[in-house]
Amino acid sequence: MQITAKLIQILPLQTGVSRNGEWKKQDIVVETTDRFPKKICVSIWGDKIQPSQLNPGNTFTIDFDIDSREFNGRWYNDVKAWKVEPVDAANNTTAPPVINDPGFPEPPPPPLPTDEPDDLPF
Repeated sequence: MQITAKLIQILPLQTGVSRNGEWKKQDIVVETTDRFPKKICVSIWGDKIQPSQLNPGNTFTIDFDIDSREFNGRWYNDVKAWKVEPVDAANNTTAPPVINDPGFPEPPPPPLPTDEPDDLPF
């Protein structure tokens, strides 16, 4: 999956040692650029962390997977990024979202220009 979102918070770097060796994880909170923005906590693992690029306010394209696991009868979700790229603001053009929902019908197209004068009496 992929989202484009603005970085709003960097959480503390977490490190540790497991049976597979040392690990590090950086959690960030981003806000989507949708019509109704959502905040998402994304985990960046290992060598994918580039602290010099993580500046609050910057926009990123994030490719990620969602993983769920059960612990003591409760389910927990992880959003794990596998690619994080900054969006180039100079080349980023934002268009209004396209809504293809029956609850939000598309507006009618604008009338076509004609060469004929308007012959309506009012």
